Amino acid sequence: MVHLQDYNDPPPSRKLWVVLPIVILLVAFAGWRMLRARSSSSETRVPVVSLPLTPTNAILTPAVASVPSSTSTPSRVSAVIPAAELAEAAALEKAGSPVEAREKYLQILERRPGVPGLDAVEEKIGTLGVELLMTPHPMPEKTDYVVAAGDTLDKIARKFNSTKELMITNNLIARPSLIKRGDHFRVFSGTFQVRVNKTRSDLVVTLNSRFFKRYRIGTGKFGKTPVGSFVICERITQPVWWKPDGKAVPYGQPDNILGTHWLALKPTGSTPAVSGYGLHGTWDESSIGKAESAGCVRLRNADVGQLYVMLPIGTEVTIEE
Repeated sequence: MVHLQDYNDPPPSRKLWVVLPIVILLVAFAGWRMLRARSSSSETRVPVVSLPLTPTNAILTPAVASVPSSTSTPSRVSAVIPAAELAEAAALEKAGSPVEAREKYLQILERRPGVPGLDAVEEKIGTLGVELLMTPHPMPEKTDYVVAAGDTLDKIARKFNSTKELMITNNLIARPSLIKRGDHFRVFSGTFQVRVNKTRSDLVVTLNSRFFKRYRIGTGKFGKTPVGSFVICERITQPVWWKPDGKAVPYGQPDNILGTHWLALKPTGSTPAVSGYGLHGTWDESSIGKAESAGCVRLRNADVGQLYVMLPIGTEVTIEE
């Protein structure tokens, strides 16, 4: 006799083979759902990075979105100077107020000593300073003077520690030998100092101990340019060059290497005694920025021409490594 229950119920081994694949499929599906949820969460989550308030970040203006490239001077300037300060200085310059504009640029520079990227500000100060110095425009460092009996331009210039050439230039004097008693002039009465840096190949002029202008220079090969403290002891236009063998090379000759002007230097204080050194021009402007002369300090002819007009005998010059 065959029992109906025995016929309908499959044996235990058949039950296992039916259930096991279903369990595996359920486990695999659950794992796939978990992985998908985790991947989706990582794609949509954006990490938040807090930028600490450092001195550099603190002076960034809202207009500066990121740290600019170090190769762009205007951008580097805007990265350390609030745009409002630059705008104020530029507005004063545009409004025809060079004295006030120069003072504003000086304040910008002096509040950030040693900060790189202020070349454009220095250039503005230098341009405005030379414009004020070389024209009749008033400036704090100029004094109104009335010519007295017996005065000459040389005598007046020495009285104010200036140069005759500067008086002629900034007063537009057409006939220097014909000045007369009662003439009114503006005479520069500030004090210039010069600092030469051999490593940077530059020369910085200060006026009453404040930045005036920076010039590019060339110096002596093998470190021959002497260091120490000096004063300008002689000023010559269209100089003759004396070669090491004692032969004179007149101005204008192709092998005269002194350019258009010569400012001779004399050591002072504890600086060792040397002679034959000075600031001079050059006909080869490609030599600027290089150490390849016999030891003097070279400038472009246009630049040494400015210094010749500006700097009187006795101007202090410091040369440093």
